[in-house]
Amino acid sequence: MQQVNTTAELVALCQQAKVASRQLAQLSEAQKNQVLLAMADALEAATNEILQQNQLDMQNAITNGLAEAMQDRLLLTPERIQVLAGAVRQIAGLTDPVGQIRQLAPRPNGIQVGRMRIPLGVIAMIYEARPNVTADAGALCFKSGNAVILRGGREASNSSLAIARVLQQVLVAHQLNPAAISVLPNPDRDLLLQLLQQNNTVDLVIPRGGEGLIRFVSEHSRIPVIQHYKGVCHLFVDKAADFNKALALLLNGKTQRPGVCNALETLLVHADIANEFLALAGKALTEKGVQLFGCASTVALLPQAQAASDDQFDTEYLALAMSVKVVDNFAAAVAHIEQHSSGHTEVICTQDISRAQRFLKAINSAVVMVNASSRFSDGGELGLGAEIGISTSKLHAYGPMGLESLTTEKYIVIGDGQIRS
Repeated sequence: MQQVNTTAELVALCQQAKVASRQLAQLSEAQKNQVLLAMADALEAATNEILQQNQLDMQNAITNGLAEAMQDRLLLTPERIQVLAGAVRQIAGLTDPVGQIRQLAPRPNGIQVGRMRIPLGVIAMIYEARPNVTADAGALCFKSGNAVILRGGREASNSSLAIARVLQQVLVAHQLNPAAISVLPNPDRDLLLQLLQQNNTVDLVIPRGGEGLIRFVSEHSRIPVIQHYKGVCHLFVDKAADFNKALALLLNGKTQRPGVCNALETLLVHADIANEFLALAGKALTEKGVQLFGCASTVALLPQAQAASDDQFDTEYLALAMSVKVVDNFAAAVAHIEQHSSGHTEVICTQDISRAQRFLKAINSAVVMVNASSRFSDGGELGLGAEIGISTSKLHAYGPMGLESLTTEKYIVIGDGQIRS
């Protein structure tokens, strides 16, 4: 693994990635798929080595008191490595967007004008205790024809480097430039700042981690940044909800894996059913160990709930805790979401088709759902393969980002000697 300790070495790393990106852009879909399948096999074959390095990271995490949600994201198991390899295989099976042409149509003067999908170039991935991002980002960028520079956090350094070494070994075995999947092994903050200034060679920055990391990257980068500050996801239980469905969505969204960004953080309940539904929901959530913080109406109905402070409806708990509010009607639910949403994922549970349609139109978060768990707000679950990130800003991508989000379009013009008069 290349050592990078100085600005000059960092600049050289970025330049090498730029060179590699030009080679990737010329590969056929079949060539890319062959390499990806080899990467998946290699990850499984290196399971013991990767787990040994992950154990070092986990020991450091425990010693340093890393939050439980971060430890969950950091932990690798044989099953999780199989999932990583499976995601790489799934990416290999996806249609390659690069080179696709759309809207090719003749103009009155006989020229044909269309748009062709092309890679972005070089992508910098900046992430914290998420070693899975190393494999996901490497595979997605490779399939979409982009080189990637991986800068993982100190917490996951051993795990991330082990995974990256496997991917680079496969590149070399297929006579490809290993700089296509580059690693910035030094987590020094000054080097990160220098990376964010390399707008001549790096085309996009995608940070994945806590709100502090993403704001730091956004504030210091001279390169366009995909932003996703946090996931304050809502479930609105409408007065026409099926209670069994609503409870299932609530428990799955909140308790299956509370430390992820598509977990539910706020429950909104229509006042007409609040008395009956909150009794059921409160009991079910309490049995799962969920701490509840509610509005005055919620506290009156649920003695186990604590009064929510003014800012708690903006809180991403990433833990077994949840905000609860009783809303007077549909419009009040929409107004609450508009005020407190982080733009990630919102869910309505209702059997009223017209209100479901209104919710889909009224809510402008990146993912809007009807009678489905917020946990489906994930690139793999939405058919993208592994996701490289989630954008809650609307340019140039919105929502979970897969292959197509890692490309852009150029105009192509086909003529037969026409000149402009």
